[in-house]
Amino acid sequence: MIRAAALGAFAALVTATPPAWAEEVTIPTATGPATLPAAPQTVVALDVAAIDTLEALGVPLAGIPAPHYLDYLDDVAAQAQTVGSLFEPDFEALAVMAPDLVIAGGRSSAQVDALSRIAPTIDMTVWGDDHLVQVSERITAYGTLFDREDAAEKLVGRLEAKVAQAAEAVRGQGDALILLSNGGKVSAYGAGSRFGWLHSALDLPEASPGLSTETHGEAVSFEFVAEVDPDWILVIDRGAAIGQSGEAAAATLDNPLVAGTTAAQAGQIVYLDSGPLYIAGGGVQSVMGTLDELIGAFAGAEG
Repeated sequence: MIRAAALGAFAALVTATPPAWAEEVTIPTATGPATLPAAPQTVVALDVAAIDTLEALGVPLAGIPAPHYLDYLDDVAAQAQTVGSLFEPDFEALAVMAPDLVIAGGRSSAQVDALSRIAPTIDMTVWGDDHLVQVSERITAYGTLFDREDAAEKLVGRLEAKVAQAAEAVRGQGDALILLSNGGKVSAYGAGSRFGWLHSALDLPEASPGLSTETHGEAVSFEFVAEVDPDWILVIDRGAAIGQSGEAAAATLDNPLVAGTTAAQAGQIVYLDSGPLYIAGGGVQSVMGTLDELIGAFAGAEG
């Protein structure tokens, strides 16, 4: 909980008007344009996707949540203070730190109003059919905010080239069904869902159009998977992503109904690296890593 005393003690720091000489920039966010002092120095990021992209741009962070789940962000964590979890920021620690900017998003987006009482806070959530468009927008926005325009431009160029390569790899290779495995159960995701960009950005046909776009997907049975009979199955293992013990996705899908699908018969069940995709979806490194996996899987298939 936010302690009133902690907030009051730092109210002057939070509400102080920036010096007249401070340069400001306006950047797009998930909730609309935001005008902020340029090149903030003490920055906290509470969204792993934001941490991912900021790390790729070389932006130092003073605070991040724990756990951060992803090994490739360990160096960031080693240099940053822990300021809560993905869902619950440590408001007292943040008040003491008095950051110039807090970047929220995804799981921490519900805390934006509360965080704004401590420091300027922006919501940089990436979500929706235009997922990769938003990823590029976030890269460009960070480049503008942190005076890294050249690095951001190059990073967007790399992302666009990777998307084009992945789209070419999947072209003409059939349809796909995205499944998330969680403790022995499976959910399916289609276009418009949190993982729907795998279809929309790459023109990868859906094996089962019309699936629910709910955050947690549409719960499905193995009979459903057999009936849909996808050419490809793309698997995300939630348990593995969050380090949870339990039945692994490969064991969950090891049954006669799945084994009889075209995907299984052709060796086209792809177990994606779930941590980056599930935890840091929207981070540029996460996205490019997933695209590399798809390029490798589809380019290696007989077409």
